[in-house]
Amino acid sequence: MIVRTTDEITDTDRDVTSADGNWRSKRIVLAGDAVGFSFHETTIAAGTVNEFHYAHHVEAVWLIDGDGILTDLDNGEVHQLRPGTMYLLDGHERHRVEPVTEMRMLCVFNPPVTGREVHDVNGVYPLVAAPTRG
Repeated sequence: MIVRTTDEITDTDRDVTSADGNWRSKRIVLAGDAVGFSFHETTIAAGTVNEFHYAHHVEAVWLIDGDGILTDLDNGEVHQLRPGTMYLLDGHERHRVEPVTEMRMLCVFNPPVTGREVHDVNGVYPLVAAPTRG
C-alpha cells in the first residue's frame, strides 16, 4: 500500500516546475512505485499558452479547478475545459492548453513517468522508450 500527501511531495524531487514557470506538477506516483502508471497533480497558470506532446504515453486528465481551452494541434479541434472535464490523449496528440483561470488537474500517464524529467519538443521524456507490443 502506498500512502502519500501532496504536502510531503512539495519541494522534493517529485515537485516539478516547467522552465518557463507556467506549470507545476506534483508527481505523486512514479514508475519506481511499480504500479504500471504515474499519477500527477498539475497546476497551470492563468493566461499562459502551453503546448504539450507525449510521444510515447497515453494520458488521461481530469480537471478539478479552473477553466480554459484545449486545442488539438493536429486537427484544429477546440474544446472548452471546466471543472469535471476529462480528456484522454490516446493518440499522442500534440495539444495546447490555455487556462483562463488557474487550472488544477489530475493526470495519469501510461507508461509511467520516471521522475523529474520534462519532455522535449518532440514529446519524448528522457529514459522513456516507445512502448513495445507483445
